Amino acid sequence: MVFPPRKKMEEVRLMKGNEAIAHAAVRYGVDGYFGYPITPQSEVLETLEELMPWETTGMVVLQAESEVAAINMVYGGASTGKAVMTSSSSPGVSLMQEGLSYIAAGELPALVVNVMRGGPGLGTIHPSQADYFQATKGGGHGDYHFIVLAPATVQEMADFVGLGFDLAFKYRTPVMMLADGIVGQMMEKVVLPPARPRRTEQEIAEQCPWAVTGRPGWRKPNVLTTLELDSYKMEENNRRYQQTYDLIRRNEVRYKEYHTEDAEYLMVAFGSIARICLKAIEDARARGLKIGLVRPVTLWPFPEEIISELSKKVKGILVVELNAGQMIEDVRMAAKDRVPIYHFGRLGGIVPNPQEVLDAFEDRFLKSK
Repeated sequence: MVFPPRKKMEEVRLMKGNEAIAHAAVRYGVDGYFGYPITPQSEVLETLEELMPWETTGMVVLQAESEVAAINMVYGGASTGKAVMTSSSSPGVSLMQEGLSYIAAGELPALVVNVMRGGPGLGTIHPSQADYFQATKGGGHGDYHFIVLAPATVQEMADFVGLGFDLAFKYRTPVMMLADGIVGQMMEKVVLPPARPRRTEQEIAEQCPWAVTGRPGWRKPNVLTTLELDSYKMEENNRRYQQTYDLIRRNEVRYKEYHTEDAEYLMVAFGSIARICLKAIEDARARGLKIGLVRPVTLWPFPEEIISELSKKVKGILVVELNAGQMIEDVRMAAKDRVPIYHFGRLGGIVPNPQEVLDAFEDRFLKSK
């Protein structure tokens, strides 16, 4: 009797979302991480320091003197075609906005992880989703966007490292992983991605002909600048950026649907709050309330089309966020005032439970009748 070959066992680990990012970065073959500690994302840097990838893969791990320094190190590393990243939390990402604008203008690939905490100001170390505007509307200056991925699980925290870099290099644009503090700090099972080798200098030369290295014969001039004093050339640059953004809008919209086939009402939520909403919806359906859920995975580009289509079928939409109401603006634009749209959110780091979400739904759509 011949036994079939045994399947290779998946490597399943129990870890925090922040830890999963660090492990995934090493396995992806990231060339460099430049960051600065801030709660609730400090475990990214701490885990990388424990893994010491500079001894195994050659990955550079450097704690910068500030968030401003970190994003400019990313700017420099990205300009050479290297796969580089940083991570921070809300006020730290605010400090990075100028550098992010430069990276976008330089048409450079980079990954920025933002594990959100409450604000404004220094705020709280507790979870929030109040950086939605900062991420999706371009917190820095100028007409630019970057792709924004919103993980809802520890598994997605790991998976989106590879996806983020793949998209960043495909479109030569920064990508932000916008996670809330819940996903960063919670522990779940995660299947770590298979290791891939770091690219050789020759591979970088072939894949990134735009990269600067300072070596004669690669790129001339060997200087990267986003300054353009000729207004017509600057307009030409901006039109090129917009063409890239239009291409991203057409090709990279990602979302998940739950129970939308027969839904009479709809909830829209992202990140960990979508998981809470899904439990509320399951409880509601057990009572005969037909509610569906759309979870945007890309916050930019936003899944306008699916929300537009569902708004033609449902009686109302409840947008649930850990903020005072930010994503609801994009939902309203997509739904075009076809149905009533309400917001429910908690502030200050308070996380609602499924019953609170369901109570909010009933208060807005059922009790008013």
